[in-house]
Amino acid sequence: MTAVTTPKPIASEAAGDRVPNLRLRDRRFDWFFIVVFALFTVTSMISDMLPTLGVDFSAPSPNFLVNANHWYAHDTDPLFMDPPVWMRIVTGLSAFVYPVFYVLLVISLVRGWNWIQLPSVIYATMIASITGIIVFGVEFFGEPEFQTPNPAKFLAFNLPYVLIPILLLVRMRKPLPFTRRF
Repeated sequence: MTAVTTPKPIASEAAGDRVPNLRLRDRRFDWFFIVVFALFTVTSMISDMLPTLGVDFSAPSPNFLVNANHWYAHDTDPLFMDPPVWMRIVTGLSAFVYPVFYVLLVISLVRGWNWIQLPSVIYATMIASITGIIVFGVEFFGEPEFQTPNPAKFLAFNLPYVLIPILLLVRMRKPLPFTRRF
């Protein structure tokens, strides 16, 4: 009979004492976050860059990005289609700031860097507040010109950007998140 040895877990330096991190293969749910936030990196830059920069996508266009945003917004999201200044700030954060966090989060999830816990909590709280309360509030209860005429399509595209960060908040609820499975 041969003895089976298991590799030593990576150790965390964050607690002062050496609390072992679980390997990524033992944190299987983190793969979900890796895939989703890698996709968020691309989709937030693609969709939110255009309204931030003031690109008109009110009509179909041969440009793929303009046409994709038109297809989404023309019958679904009047706030996104013709954003006031405050909404352009929101889309600017999504296009130019969040992707930096997403890349750091994905790397941290793969490498088991526990320091990402506090930035994750800040990000998830910010998203739940800005998108979940303000944007959804305007789209459903705000001025008539900004209310969504197509709630199902609006929620299909936007709800994951609120629910998944809240799920990340639950994942990062305690220090040293990579010392446990979830």
